[in-house]
Amino acid sequence: MTAIVTILADGFADWETALLNAGASGYFGIDTKFATPGGKPVTSAGGLKVTPDLAVEDIDPARLDALVVCGGTAWAGETPPDIAAVLLATRDAGKTVAGICDGTLALARAGILDNVAHTSNSPDNLPPTGYAGAAHYKDQPQAVIDGRIVTAPGTAPVSFMGGVLETLGLRDGNLDYYLGLYGAEHRAG
Repeated sequence: MTAIVTILADGFADWETALLNAGASGYFGIDTKFATPGGKPVTSAGGLKVTPDLAVEDIDPARLDALVVCGGTAWAGETPPDIAAVLLATRDAGKTVAGICDGTLALARAGILDNVAHTSNSPDNLPPTGYAGAAHYKDQPQAVIDGRIVTAPGTAPVSFMGGVLETLGLRDGNLDYYLGLYGAEHRAG
């Protein structure tokens, strides 16, 4: 069975990966799990309290197909969680690694965005991490897919969902229809 693990940290942005996980689980039958640093419960920006399925430290890249970093205040803080090892191990195992909003900061700190096309909340968001990928930055409002790496600004949860599912081989008429349903409200009327 296809599996997605989403990493959450205190202050995570509820809306950024909700559609991905709900659609993946409910519509596509994907096993979705949630991990936090130390396996401790976290509270979202909206006050949602989450008890995770596992600790970030216990993530086994061999047992998942995609590792997703949900954005939130923790990634831009003074002492963000260090998840570089699991991100690199997942990428090196040929699995999807995805980050949305400030979750892209974790990917940048790990060096994952140094040589691939990517995006984030703005061109100024990633340089403070010390990453070397500025030449590959795409200043656009939709998710960017480069191989098995998916990034998106926090305002793009729909294209982010589509990008992650596409890297899992699920881009077909059903996914296009599903994306169209969510994108319909943004069409000029």
